[in-house]
Formats: sequence, C-alpha cells, structure tokens
Amino acid sequence: MLLTACSGDLGGRPTSAPQLTPYPTLTPSSGIRRMNGTVSVDGSSTVFPITEAAAEEFGGIAPRVRVTVGVSGTGGGFKRFCTGETDISNASRAIKDTEKQECLKRGIAYLELRIAFDGLSILVNPANTFVDYFTVDELKRIWEPGSAVSRWNQVRPNWPDQSIALFGPGTDSGTFDYFTEAIVGKARASRSDYTASEDDNVLIQGIAGQRNALGYFGYAYYVENKDKLRAVPIAVGAGTPVAPSHDSISIGAYKPLSRPLLIYVNVKSLREKDAVREFVKFYLNQSPALVDEVGYIQVPLPDFLEDIEQVRKTLSLA
Repeated sequence: MLLTACSGDLGGRPTSAPQLTPYPTLTPSSGIRRMNGTVSVDGSSTVFPITEAAAEEFGGIAPRVRVTVGVSGTGGGFKRFCTGETDISNASRAIKDTEKQECLKRGIAYLELRIAFDGLSILVNPANTFVDYFTVDELKRIWEPGSAVSRWNQVRPNWPDQSIALFGPGTDSGTFDYFTEAIVGKARASRSDYTASEDDNVLIQGIAGQRNALGYFGYAYYVENKDKLRAVPIAVGAGTPVAPSHDSISIGAYKPLSRPLLIYVNVKSLREKDAVREFVKFYLNQSPALVDEVGYIQVPLPDFLEDIEQVRKTLSLA
C-alpha cells in the first residue's frame, strides 16, 4: 500500500498566500543527542538547498547521526528510492505512475510531503538588455523538439542577429519535466541541442559567462545569484508579463511556472530507523524557517499542518 501525505492539486500554486511561523509540532526524542545512525537522501537539485540546510542544522542537535544528501535529479532520485537505496527522495515534481509502480513492485510505501513552492525562473546574462519579457509561445518555439530557433532575431525581428546559447536541466531533472509540460505542452518534449546538467551551479556559471545565454532553473538559485543573472518576466497570451518574486509566486500570479517542491519518505525507514524518524520530524518542524532562509516560498498553513498530522499518524501506527 502506498501512503501519501498529500491531497488536492499538486500541479499549480498555493491555495492562499502562506503565513507560517516556525514552531515545533512533532516532538523530538529526549535522547536525540546520543542517537547514532544514518539518513540517505537523493534527488532534486532544486530541493537540495532546503534539505541540505535541514541536514546541517540537524547535526547541531544530533551530532552522531550522518545525513547524506545527493543530487542526481528527481528522476534519478526516484530510481534509487524505489529500489530501497535511500530513505528520502527530494522531488521538484510529483512521482510518476511508472515510478509509483516500481515502488509498489518492491514494496516501498511512502509519504509525500509538501516542503515549499518554487517559481521556475527564466534567466539571461545581465549584459542582455534587449530581452524585456517572453511569452509562453515564444519559449515554446525556442525549446520544443526540432526547434530551428538558434538566433535572437528568430524570436523577435527587432532582437539582434546573434546566436542563442541555451542552458537547461538534464533529462533526469524534475525541473526538466515540469518546464517541458508547462511550456511545450508535453512532459519531456524538448530540443536536445543545449548544454544540460542536473547541477544548477553548472547552469549558473554558463549563463553568467555568456552574453547571449538563456536558461532556466529554480527560483532560490536565481535569488542567490542575482548579481550574475537576470530573471525575465513571462506573459501568458496577451497578459501582462510577470517576473518571479516571493509575492508573485505565493499568490499564484507567476504562471505557468509556479510549482510545489516535495520530499518522499520511505515509511519503513520512518518507522524503524530512529535517525530517519528524528530527521523527518526536525525537517518538518523547521521547514518554514529553512524555506525562507533558502529563498523559496512556504506552503499554505493548512497544507503544512496536514502533512505534520500525516507523519504523526504514520508513526502512531508503527
């Protein structure tokens, strides 16, 4: 049986502007400082900064527990998670039906927990002053399979006759899946002649180093590198272009690239491994503060409390 801590639509935006104050709602064990063990996490590079921050702070109260956080992309993370190699999988998209079946086949039950909201950002080099905004249709023409767009003036005639250097996530990335579905209209449908990496830092370096670069990745990485990159507003149809920001993402105005960020927790690990149980409790208790610290947007309070309750119920049934 697959256990999930999520309900409703995971594909769009927060149901309301989130207002959270970090406070503990899952009580830690009294012997946590003396606890030994390991916690294995892998998956999304977008979720990585939140989980890594949680792991670092958790080390302050559980110094004998070793938490490892890998970055193999959402798809790569699920491959390991559904074979039982990892305790937790970071994800920038919901688990696919094929991945659910792999977990089911191997008896891996899990909780799906909402950690934050993100606005997938379209980035150019700051020296690029002519790109004022993109429409969704323009982005589709650039990124769709077989696209012949290779120069700026092919997007708009008044833009320069200069080559575009494209950067984007690799095919194991949940960001790749989400972008292609939201922009191109079909998940994983994309041109392949671009510089691809599951490591967002590689994309940052590429865009920052080339005047005619264009790429996309998660909002927190943009916030952390505002001095090296420029985010481009997006317009849906004839609508007003909207740039990614804390406010535009939290109220759902940044369309169609607002998305939930998730972690998947192996139920067996949660119930039977003390280190995993305490790390997950700590992660959820501190997630509002960690999300703010990293630069993403908190989930709405009702969703946050619902996920807390799902963890509590799962542990009570152990």
